[in-house]
Amino acid sequence: MSEILDNSFAFSTPRLVFKKVLAQSQSEGDGIVVRKGIGSSELKNLDPFVLLYHFSVSPPGGFQDHPHRGFESVTYMLEGGITHQDFAGHKGTIRAGDIQWMTVGRGIIHSEMPAEANNNALQLWINLSANDKMIEPKYKEVPSEKIVTAEKEGVEVKVIAGKAMGVDSAVYTRTPIMFLDFSMIPGTELHQSIPESWNSFAYIIEGEGVFGSQNSSPIVAHHVIVFTQGDGLSVWNKSSKPLRFLLIGGQPLNEPIAQQGPFVMNTQSEIDQTIQDYQNRTNGFEMRLNCISQ
Repeated sequence: MSEILDNSFAFSTPRLVFKKVLAQSQSEGDGIVVRKGIGSSELKNLDPFVLLYHFSVSPPGGFQDHPHRGFESVTYMLEGGITHQDFAGHKGTIRAGDIQWMTVGRGIIHSEMPAEANNNALQLWINLSANDKMIEPKYKEVPSEKIVTAEKEGVEVKVIAGKAMGVDSAVYTRTPIMFLDFSMIPGTELHQSIPESWNSFAYIIEGEGVFGSQNSSPIVAHHVIVFTQGDGLSVWNKSSKPLRFLLIGGQPLNEPIAQQGPFVMNTQSEIDQTIQDYQNRTNGFEMRLNCISQ
C-alpha cells in the first residue's frame, strides 16, 4: 500500500460514498451513552465487522460481568480510562490514546468499568472465521506511546492496524484489517490506498469532511460512511475546523453470521450451543464462577 498527498494523484478505481448512517446517541444501562454505528437496523454488519460502538460512561455505571464468544474486539480510548477484568484473572486499565485488542475466541467473561469521572471510547467487533471461533482467548494492550504515527502536510495518522504514510502497525490481526485514526487541519487532503477486495468505512469523530469525490457534500461528525469497492479513498477538509475520523477496512470472511447479544457465530445452532455452554459452565466458560465485578 502507498499513499500520496498531492492534487495530481488519482486512484484507478476510487472509492466513493455508498451509504452514510448517523450513529444516534442513546442511553444504554446505568451511566452509559452509546452511539451505535455498526450493529443498528440501518447497518447490521459490514463483513468482517459486526459492531461499532462510540460510548461514554461515568461511575457508578459500567459494563458489569458479561460473556462473549466468536470474535475480536478493539477498544480505543479517546478520553478517561476503562478498567478491564476477566474471569481468568487478567486485569488492566487503558487510558486516553491506548488500545486493548481482545481475541474473545471460545469464551470469555469480563467487566469494563470506568476509571475516571468522564470516559469516552470506541469499540469495534471484528468477526472471526469459522476455523478461529473456538481458539483460546488472549489480550494485547497497546499504550499510546507504542502506536506508530506519521504526519505530512497537515495530515496526521495514528496507525493502529495496517499501514499508512509508509509506516506499519506492530499489531497482528487474525482477520486482516486496517484501523487508521486520521486528523486533518483545514485545507488539507489525503489519499489512502485500500486493498480492492476489502470492505471499508469511516467514522467521523469530529469536524466534517468531503469523502470520495471533491464534488460530494460534506459529511459531519458521528456518521458512519460505507464506501464502494476500489483501490483507494480520497478525503478533503474544506471546512474551517479540524477533521478527525477513523478509516477502517477489512478482508471479508464471506461466511454466514448468526449473532445473539454478545455471541457471534455462524449458525443459530452454534448460538444455542454457546448459550448452553455458558449456562453449564463448559467448553470455554468453566471459570464462570470466578468472575469478580468491579
